[in-house]
Amino acid sequence: MAHNTALGAQGEELAAHYLRSAGMEIVCRNWRCRYGELDLIVRDGGTTAFVEVKTRSGIGFGIPAEAVTFQKRQRIRRLALLWLAEQEGPWRRIRFDVVSVLLPRGGEPVIDHLPAVF
Repeated sequence: MAHNTALGAQGEELAAHYLRSAGMEIVCRNWRCRYGELDLIVRDGGTTAFVEVKTRSGIGFGIPAEAVTFQKRQRIRRLALLWLAEQEGPWRRIRFDVVSVLLPRGGEPVIDHLPAVF
């Protein structure tokens, strides 16, 4: 489990760097409440994006983004509403993104940003 935690943290760091390089502002990282966690919250122009980061070392179980199941998407939506309720609005535009990070052993990272994917 420690390996998976470290892999996930590395993937989130790479995803944050990638999104910043694309001109997005990181608003919050690893926001937690009793119902779960949001990986990244970013501002992309006038849009607030809730970003789920999935990291894998290989594709034996599918590409990382495939791990964002229907139940996971529902949880992220509920968590986003809780986060928004804590902030000062108004919130005109929001979206839900996935960043897929593939970290093959001995290879270069492959990062795929899927904006407004759910």
